[in-house]
Amino acid sequence: MRQIDGMAAILAMTDSEYLDRAEAVLKAVELACDRLNDETEADIDNQRVGSMVTLTFRNGSQIVINLQKPLHEIWMATRSGGYHYRFDGQHWIDTKGAGEFFAHLSREASAQAGIPLVFRP
Repeated sequence: MRQIDGMAAILAMTDSEYLDRAEAVLKAVELACDRLNDETEADIDNQRVGSMVTLTFRNGSQIVINLQKPLHEIWMATRSGGYHYRFDGQHWIDTKGAGEFFAHLSREASAQAGIPLVFRP
């Protein structure tokens, strides 16, 4: 474990452990889009290409989530900016203080879709 920018201790992972955890996040995002499209009027188009998922909203705005394998991070780009997440042993946490990945994705997707959306692992 080590300290990063005053953040809580970060779990050291092997490349294999990182890929297992990070791929599970991408899969959860894809499944959440399907669920949200069934339960709401969100109409989120999600496309997966390799280690990147692009969410496109009805208004044309996008959220891009991709894996940064050498850094063991997940990156998310939204209208409000770019965010880098590292696994802390329980959750993927933004390195600059934006919080937990799924909670932050929920806030950003809600803002871009114009309706409340909840993403969860």
